[in-house]
Parts: sequence; C-alpha cells; structure tokens
Amino acid sequence: MDIGTAKPGKDVLAQVTHYFIGNKSIHQPYDVRDFEQDALDLMERLFKEHELLILTGGSGLYLDALLKGLHEMPSIDPEIRDKLNCEYRQFGLPYLQQQLALLDPAYYQQVDLQNPQRLIRALEVCLGTGRPYSDFRKKRKSPRFFRSIKIALDRERQELYDRIDRRMDEMIRQGLFSEAERLYPYRHLNALQTVGYKEVFGFLEGSYDREEAVRLLKRNSRRYAKRQLTWFRKDPDYTWFHPDDWEQMLQWIGDRVKEGDDQKD
Repeated sequence: MDIGTAKPGKDVLAQVTHYFIGNKSIHQPYDVRDFEQDALDLMERLFKEHELLILTGGSGLYLDALLKGLHEMPSIDPEIRDKLNCEYRQFGLPYLQQQLALLDPAYYQQVDLQNPQRLIRALEVCLGTGRPYSDFRKKRKSPRFFRSIKIALDRERQELYDRIDRRMDEMIRQGLFSEAERLYPYRHLNALQTVGYKEVFGFLEGSYDREEAVRLLKRNSRRYAKRQLTWFRKDPDYTWFHPDDWEQMLQWIGDRVKEGDDQKD
C-alpha cells in the first residue's frame, strides 16, 4: 500500500527516524485502541532518550485517542461486525446510514457519514448492547505523562484543492492503479476501505471508466481533506499556520516549550 497511503520515500525515512510505517499487514486486525496502546508504549520508551517527539498525521480520531484517551466501549460479538460488513457489501453505504439514523439519531448527526468503518463500529455497539452508541461516548480525558503542543496547517481552499489534484496525478504516475490491481483480491479487508483504493476497485469492476475513476479519486480526496479540517477546527487547542510560515511556527513552538520548562522550575 505504498502509493495509495502516500508512504514516505526512502530519502525521507533516512532523514529522521519514523515509527509505525509499514509495520502491519493488511490481514492483521488493527484499530484505534491498538494504536493508542502501541503509541503510548513507544512514547514511554522514547521519552527516556528524547525531550521532544513529533506526532504527525491526518486522522483526528487516532490523534485524539493518543492525546486525550478513548471512551470506554463494551466488547461486541465479532459475528455482528461480520454481518454488518456483509450488509455493507450487499446494500452499500446508504443502508448503514439509514440503520444508524434509526438506532442512534444523536450520533448520526455527528459522525462522518461517508466513513463505513465508523458507521459499522457504531451499529455493532447498538446491536450488541441494545443501547445507542452515543450513550457510551462519555467525554473524559485520560491522564497522560506528556504535554502536547498542537499545530494544524491550512491553506487557502483553492490552493489546497489544486495541490490535492496534482498530488493525485503524481500518485497515478507512480503506479496507483497497478498497486490497487495487485490488492484487488483483498478489497474486502478494512485496510482497503479507504480513499485511493475504493475508486480504482470500481474501475476494475467495470462500474466506470478510467477517466471517471481519476475524477472520483480527486473529488473524494478533496472531500476527505475538508472533513479533516472540520474535525480539527472543533478543537480549540490547535494553533493554525500556513505551511510556509516556517519561522513563525518554530518561534511559537519554542515559546510554548519554554513556558513548559518555566512551569517545571
């Protein structure tokens, strides 16, 4: 999944030590709770050698899980998820949306309705417990052994969308369609239910031509970016910068680190 996930190249990986890059098989079940625990274990080791660590990514849910902690959720019979996955493949995303609107209208108003994994997770809790998923989503923060300085990057909307389109053109030139074709036999796995692969799978199944697949790749990538921005803007702890404002970012980070050091003293 090197191209479709925009895995950093060897030159980038050689410049600074990265973690959790290419460390899991697509066949290996892995969710946000696994990530939370793995990342906490890793950070506990790394903070023995380093004062500062950089956590970077686009998934707000995974970042929040690590920085704030997850809500306590009940254990659910895996057969319920298997059944929901089968229904998703058979009836599509609108079916999951309709079921969630019936079983948990409160969470339906909050969730990313284009994300089948989130919908299935909510539905399996509703069906497995007989209670709305939103009942279990109690706001609480878990104590952490580190302090966070939170930065978000933003561009003028048209500039951002133009860059996304150019980036997708480059991924296609690098061989995205060939990579997706190799992964096609495993398209039912959760790891492949993502923007960048689903659109090519539709082309491979004959649902539309290559030109339409490229259009959908760009459109859905732009929509995903918009959802990311919406997520992060709900968190007042983030300070926003344009990516070109490098000196200002460094100054701001330095000031926040110094403030933390002064508090320790």
